Amino acid sequence: MAIDSIASVTTKTATNAASSSDAAAASLDYNAFLQLLIAQMQNQDPTDPMDASEQISQLATFSQVEQTIKTNTNLENLIAQSSLSNASSYIGKTITSADGKTGGVVASIEVTADGLTATTTKGSKIEIGEGITISATSTPSSS
Repeated sequence: MAIDSIASVTTKTATNAASSSDAAAASLDYNAFLQLLIAQMQNQDPTDPMDASEQISQLATFSQVEQTIKTNTNLENLIAQSSLSNASSYIGKTITSADGKTGGVVASIEVTADGLTATTTKGSKIEIGEGITISATSTPSSS
């Protein structure tokens, strides 16, 4: 069975840290937005006050952006967990590198910031990515 691409795991793993900081930045921006809105209300022209529906619209739009960031973070975490679950199913299977020079039975899977790396029973390390081949380990037949 050939794996089309698990390069997305690399991206998802690397992006999880960025997503957390994005969510934190969104919270800071949300607080800054509220401070800006209060300052705007305090300093508005009393003869031409800001429309209340415009204020509510701005607040609602910013809340939607914040919720979208949180949803994306949760989705990325779910995808990463799913990929890790799939990676554990490789243990005991035969793996061949994309160039066909390295192969063996998968003994363990290591998760790093660069992605997934399979270690064979003979100690060879194969980065899991495009072009690798994973197949069921054949058992020696008795003659």
